[in-house]
Amino acid sequence: MKKFIFFARVGLFFSSLFLQPAIGAQPQSQSPEYPNYVVIGAFAIEQNAMKFTRQAHASNYHAQFDINPNRNLYYVYVLNTADHEQAIAEALRLRKESKYTDAWVYHGAIGKDSGNHPPGTDINPVTEKPLANVSAQEHAEDPVTDETPKDTASQMAVAGPPLETPTDTKPKLTEATLTDEEIVGKNFLFNLFRATDGEMVEGEVDVIDTEKSRKMSSYKGNTPVRISSPAGKTGAVSFVCEVFGYRKSQVEFAFRSPEQKLTLDEAGNIVIPFELVRLQKGDIAVMYNVFFFKDAGIMRPESRFEVTSLMEMLKENPNYKIRIHGHTNGNASGKIITMGESKNFFSLTDTRDGYGSAKKLSEVRAIAIKDFLVSNGIAEDRMQIKAWGGKRPIHDKHATRAQENVRVEVEILSH
Repeated sequence: MKKFIFFARVGLFFSSLFLQPAIGAQPQSQSPEYPNYVVIGAFAIEQNAMKFTRQAHASNYHAQFDINPNRNLYYVYVLNTADHEQAIAEALRLRKESKYTDAWVYHGAIGKDSGNHPPGTDINPVTEKPLANVSAQEHAEDPVTDETPKDTASQMAVAGPPLETPTDTKPKLTEATLTDEEIVGKNFLFNLFRATDGEMVEGEVDVIDTEKSRKMSSYKGNTPVRISSPAGKTGAVSFVCEVFGYRKSQVEFAFRSPEQKLTLDEAGNIVIPFELVRLQKGDIAVMYNVFFFKDAGIMRPESRFEVTSLMEMLKENPNYKIRIHGHTNGNASGKIITMGESKNFFSLTDTRDGYGSAKKLSEVRAIAIKDFLVSNGIAEDRMQIKAWGGKRPIHDKHATRAQENVRVEVEILSH
């Protein structure tokens, strides 16, 4: 009987290979063996995928990325679920309620080992039919505004490196008086700089429609960006800058304030300065852009930027002492993957499998960040560890955004 089942399964496997359509594995889209990813972008260059992921996370989306070797593209996704209907519903919601108006569902395996599996299917959530193609667009870092034209999923991938706009960190400024008509649709320059020495700081600024209490979009700092005024009567917005390692900073602005005095640079951009102050004793900062592999105390590659920022902050001020808090989604025990002797902080090569509680997993993840800092010259006695497991969730563990419960926080003990 066992032999019959074995040969039957082999027969079904090869049948699926020969019968799949050219545009993707249609039969696989009905298979519960593969997960469903809600994809918001696909990129040919890993660095572009990493930057796009950071942008999405700055917009409060728990984005991650991984290689799809069958497409030779890096897929950036915000949900990974076995529930196909949930994935379709979330993709539709993103198309309707967010700037990711071309979100789609990929049913299949991704990751460096997924080339051993049959190619998956890219699915249009509106028609629930396979997408014919996923090809390339031009930029990874163009800010998405209300004026950004809607596109198709076949235009969302990136074929080359992002274009950078060189920016003077200390622009020459003048004062000007503009009417509200002149301000609408003007270019802005968010000047992000460190309070102690005036050095430029890399980061983004969220634009919040004050009247509707909703986020309009996020824009890169120290680079000219074009922003449309909101539809409200006053055109009131809040410019919010929250760069890891610095205190949150906010500037209020009214598009329709008559004849308001503004600071302009030589190019005519409206300059909004953000003098960023380092975290102080008692502050707790969430490492929004640090992600871990599933069931692992090993960081994903896109986490490198933020843990490096933490390292630089600690090196900048040797008086800083911190506590690293680890959190998980729920309290279930399970498999725990840890680093081997090679101490590869951003890869699943040379790993060890174990088993433990959710609290243990959160501890292993906090220790991974501590070990990374120690390996880069930070004294071990400047850091403490606190493992919470799932005791302090942000959302219900079954909510759509429950993955945000999986996080690391940094508390400043002294500075």
